[in-house]
Amino acid sequence: MMLLLLLLVTVGGGVLQSTVVAAKSVGGVTPDVPLILTVLIALRHGPEAGCLAGFVAGLLQDATGGALVGVQALTKGLAGFGMGLLVGRFWVTNPLVQVPGLVLLSVAEGLGRFLLLQMFHYPAAFGELMLHVILPQALYNGLIGTLCILAEAAYELIRRRTWL
Repeated sequence: MMLLLLLLVTVGGGVLQSTVVAAKSVGGVTPDVPLILTVLIALRHGPEAGCLAGFVAGLLQDATGGALVGVQALTKGLAGFGMGLLVGRFWVTNPLVQVPGLVLLSVAEGLGRFLLLQMFHYPAAFGELMLHVILPQALYNGLIGTLCILAEAAYELIRRRTWL
């Protein structure tokens, strides 16, 4: 059952990324919804689930984006695995850990993707890519991640509330 839910969330995030989010960019920058979902899944279900979610989400992004197939799958899979490993080592249930972790992981994933693409002679300057793509997307991911965490907290508060 969890595998089906994991697959549904991952595919849904990929579809959301390629449709709604692509049309709602701010200054040409869009959040990376599959990475956000990968981080949230990894924090709740561990490194294996995070790796699987990241790999599937990245593969869907590669297939729909027209880029080199496998680059996003590899970087998002590694990001999900890495974030899942932090569960036992840090207090990751605290939003003050989750949001900065998401921002830092977004930067690391962007750098990893850049380095992989450099192996195939991708024509982009590091400074330009960092300033205009990776850092703005990481901050946008942090904002969307914060909204997701607040929405989840509000849902839990409403669900636990007892009515007299």
